[in-house]
Amino acid sequence: MLPFLYSVNSQISSFRESKSDDRKFYIFTATKTLHLRTNSKSERAAWLQALVSTRSLFPHRSLNDNLSLVPTDLSVSTEGLKKRLLEEGTGEGVVQDCERIMLSEFSQLHGQLKVLCEERSNLLDTLRQFEAANYEAEASGIHDGEYQLTKHEFSKCSTTESSDDIEKQEHEEVSDEDEMPFHDTQEYFTEPIISCGSMKGVVTNSNKQSDTQSQSNKGEETQTEKEVQDYKYPHVERRKELPTPVEKEKGVSLWSMIKDNVGKDLTRVCLPVYFNEPISSLQKCCEDLEYSYLLDRAYEYGKMGNSLQRVLNVAAFAVSGYASSVGRHCKPFNPLLGETYEADYPDKGIRFFSEKVSHHPTLIACHCEGRGWKFWADSNIRTKFWGRSIQLDPVGVLSLQFDDGEIFQWSKVTTSIYNLILGKVYCDHHGTMHIRGNCQHSCKLKFKEQSILDRNPHQVHGFVEDVMGQKVATLFGKWDESMHYVNGDGSGKLNPSDASLLWKSSKPPDVTRYNLTSFAMTLNELTPGLQEKLPPTDSRLRPDQRHLENGEYEKANAEKQRLEKRQRMSRKLQETGWKPRWFEREGEGGPFRYVGGYWETRKQGKWDECPDIFGEFNEGLDDQTEGTIIGVNSIPNKLNLSLIYLRIWW
Repeated sequence: MLPFLYSVNSQISSFRESKSDDRKFYIFTATKTLHLRTNSKSERAAWLQALVSTRSLFPHRSLNDNLSLVPTDLSVSTEGLKKRLLEEGTGEGVVQDCERIMLSEFSQLHGQLKVLCEERSNLLDTLRQFEAANYEAEASGIHDGEYQLTKHEFSKCSTTESSDDIEKQEHEEVSDEDEMPFHDTQEYFTEPIISCGSMKGVVTNSNKQSDTQSQSNKGEETQTEKEVQDYKYPHVERRKELPTPVEKEKGVSLWSMIKDNVGKDLTRVCLPVYFNEPISSLQKCCEDLEYSYLLDRAYEYGKMGNSLQRVLNVAAFAVSGYASSVGRHCKPFNPLLGETYEADYPDKGIRFFSEKVSHHPTLIACHCEGRGWKFWADSNIRTKFWGRSIQLDPVGVLSLQFDDGEIFQWSKVTTSIYNLILGKVYCDHHGTMHIRGNCQHSCKLKFKEQSILDRNPHQVHGFVEDVMGQKVATLFGKWDESMHYVNGDGSGKLNPSDASLLWKSSKPPDVTRYNLTSFAMTLNELTPGLQEKLPPTDSRLRPDQRHLENGEYEKANAEKQRLEKRQRMSRKLQETGWKPRWFEREGEGGPFRYVGGYWETRKQGKWDECPDIFGEFNEGLDDQTEGTIIGVNSIPNKLNLSLIYLRIWW
């Protein structure tokens, strides 16, 4: 019994009896669920009694000590107040008004109290999860035998399911249904049906395979769990907010700059720095990997032979890249030719690198290595301005290869930005995304275009098909919130209880000028000791971008004007045989692929072949403009500059 007790912290675990089997019971911790079966009902009772008694053997201060929950079902009586006012001769109408005011104030306080209680409860749950993870990281584990353990998904926003949920799932059966139309997910999912990190699919002692639902959830791990497992990496403290602006931001007129460029490619229109957000297009490519844990999970499913769950998680990853686009109305910096960007996140298990490989046409290539997978792409974008909106059509293919040889490829859908002149600016993504695989499954996702009267926008709906064209799973959700799936072709009326959560977007941080996500805020950060290791071509060292992040707008704009003069030399550089340093084309007109060597060179610290592209240069070279240069001083104050959005989509 000792090996078992050493692997579970009984102080923060709960125990439940099975309702369907009098020999079976469950142990719930913050990170896993154990299914245990004894030889008899009396033996089960002895086990539970022993587990409960162990709590007294190890004194433990509860997280709830001195923090008892404040009752949320409070009530207040106004009888005493009414009686006193009437005794003073106050009129009945005034008394009723006073009563209404008092009850209204109490209702507001009651609501605030409930919110505080919920926040404190979530905090305690999170503390329990980390405590459990730290405790069990040192455990010796369960010895091979009749007791089996399966890790399950958990996150910062949830704890374990109850035994009732486990019992219910054991008896659920997945039904085959006919073809289903495009459903409104708000009708079924006003709140997430399955909380982030729900624990499902626990294995039993039986050697039989469970149904697709149970098998699909076996061994799931979320990003939070992976961070706990990666304690061996040195911890890097990431910032939670951008620097406080040094200067007060100026307002300029958007329309005065773009009215003469209707129908033109806006990548040729040189705008002042106020239109930018403090990251480059190279860094924005990395932003799509915020939810890279979905690819880690897909890799693990493939190792277990579950090809369906692999493609489902790949599809969720493809959708998750759009979640950060809400409220992002500023354009990223257009990289200089040869500009690079690296991102190393040991806690996420990814190492990303990108480079601008062509100026005409503008091409960005990237390569990322993860836990059991590689991801690469080269991207271009065609933009058109139509007066009240901007249309961005991505050009390029995203490729994902797992270590076992399975490959998926897809392209991004069209992005449109509306209400540039009047009304609230918003973006929408629409079109069909084909995720093609070279093994058992492929996926087709439809991003529904938002209409004027659409009260539930951002809908995504799709199917997973096998090699015979049979629909084996249905996906639905919103690109800015979450994605769910059901087995089968999803025909008929959706039953919310049958749906499983694939991905849920993280809660955004406090609203800022640029509406960057928590992950995006770290992309341009210079952590301690990093600057000395970077090549002179890294985006973090670009002066105009750094000045903008610091809120030094005048310096940022002056540096941007200087670097754009240098950028206009890029065509001549390409014509004279310039080649990218870290990528090369595959064949004639093929995609760019990473040739390797960057991280090895970084380790040696030898950047002799990397020019100082952000330094001073000779202005005597060809200075012919590629587009329209707009002077900042000629721009009247009218609209906020965040009304332009030129995100580089892959």
